[in-house]
Amino acid sequence: MPAITPPIAVLNAKFLLSHPAHFIALGLGSGLSPKAPGTVGTLWAWLAWLIMQTWLSPLAGGVVIVLATLLGWWAAQVTTRHLGIADPGAIVWDEIVAFWLVLWLLMPASFILQVTAFVLFRFFDAVKPPPVGWADQVFKGFGWRGAWGIYFDDFVAAFCTLLVMAIGLRLFA
Repeated sequence: MPAITPPIAVLNAKFLLSHPAHFIALGLGSGLSPKAPGTVGTLWAWLAWLIMQTWLSPLAGGVVIVLATLLGWWAAQVTTRHLGIADPGAIVWDEIVAFWLVLWLLMPASFILQVTAFVLFRFFDAVKPPPVGWADQVFKGFGWRGAWGIYFDDFVAAFCTLLVMAIGLRLFA
C-alpha cells in the first residue's frame, strides 16, 4: 500500500479515532500533546502501570509488555504509513511500553526510585547518548523494519535506565 501523505494538521482527535492503530500508536491520545509528547506518554505509562500492577502478577505484567510491544509494532507500521512520516514524535506507545518494562523490573520501588527512573528514562530517550543514539539510527523507514526502529531506541533507553539504576543502587545501598 502506498504511503498516504496528508498535511501534518491530521494529528488531532479525528485522526486519533480514525483507526485503532492510530489510537494505540498515539498512546491513547497522550501523543497529541503539543509539548513533549514523549514525556506525556511516559507519564501516562507510569500512571497506567501503577494501576495495572494492582491486578497483575509479575508474570502477567511481562505478558502485557510483550503483547503491548507486538500490538504497538503493528500500530506503528499502520500509523507511519497513514501519516507518511517514518518516525513521528506523536507515536508514543514505544515510550509507554519501554517505561512499563523499566517499572516491571524495578517494582516494588519507592516513589523516589520511580521518579529517578522516570528522569533517567526521559534523559536517555530525549538526549539519545550512546548507545541510544546508535539504536535510533539502526532501523529507519516504513514497514516492519521502520516500526521496529521506533521501538528499538526506547528499549535501549530502558536498558540504560535500568543499568544506571542498578549501579546507583549498588553504590549507594
